[in-house]
Amino acid sequence: EEEIGEWREALAKGDTASIKDEFGDMLFAVVNLGRHLKLDSEAALSGTNEKFRSRFHYVEQALEKAGNTLDKADLAEMEALWQEAKTAK
Repeated sequence: EEEIGEWREALAKGDTASIKDEFGDMLFAVVNLGRHLKLDSEAALSGTNEKFRSRFHYVEQALEKAGNTLDKADLAEMEALWQEAKTAK
């Protein structure tokens, strides 16, 4: 929570260098937490990336079936398809 607070302060100040620095601190803290929990942080991130790719592909395919594309679809339509993709496993 300390790192998140410092990141929020940097955001409020609009200090790009501090925002980047605090973001790095948050990433480090999360990876370190994973290590303490005996988790493979790299494998966890890889799994999340694959989940994202799968859901994004689902959205693309659903839009294509409806005769639509990512650049023409509105945010509400894409969000609805994203939520659908989350339950479509």
